[in-house]
Amino acid sequence: MPLSPVQRARVNPQQANPSPQPLNPPPPQPADSAPQPDDTVVTETPTQKIVNGRAVFSGLDKITGRIIAFDAAIGETVQFGALQVTARACYTRPPTEATNTDAFVDVDEVTLKGEIKRIFTGWMFASSPGLHAVEHPIYDVWLTDCTSPLPTPVAQSAAQPAPASAGAPAPAPQRPRQPPPPRQPAAPPVAPTVPSQAR
Repeated sequence: MPLSPVQRARVNPQQANPSPQPLNPPPPQPADSAPQPDDTVVTETPTQKIVNGRAVFSGLDKITGRIIAFDAAIGETVQFGALQVTARACYTRPPTEATNTDAFVDVDEVTLKGEIKRIFTGWMFASSPGLHAVEHPIYDVWLTDCTSPLPTPVAQSAAQPAPASAGAPAPAPQRPRQPPPPRQPAAPPVAPTVPSQAR
């Protein structure tokens, strides 16, 4: 004789109403990676650049195998073989930081017809001379250093008034502003009287 549901619950209460297991459990939630109020956020301080007045290059003549060192002032164009090299900016880092010398350079080629063709414009890095893209069948140019650091403008603090010396007369104290006198109400306009004419 089969047991009724009530009798089955009395025999084993855990098997009376088993909770169904979900077929597809929800995926685990990712951990909250947002910084909490007590977390310390470390930010990298920006590196200080030293502006230089000259850029130093090395040039290779692939036919003769000679390497020539030359430098150029910022904005000056220097001829190396058939190439014209113009440094636009040259930066180094302070001695306390990792060495990172870079320059923005334009390289033009003077063709046999006398035409000037731009073959490279971009950044050159002294630590990675192979990164730049000066592609020429005869000449190769790379940055080696920057020289002639320029003085950086120092932020001027707000000018403080100089203290009055003992011999100078003290400025006259300013009088406090007084409120303007109250306005009197304007009198109503009076219509002009016209003499009546006798008829």
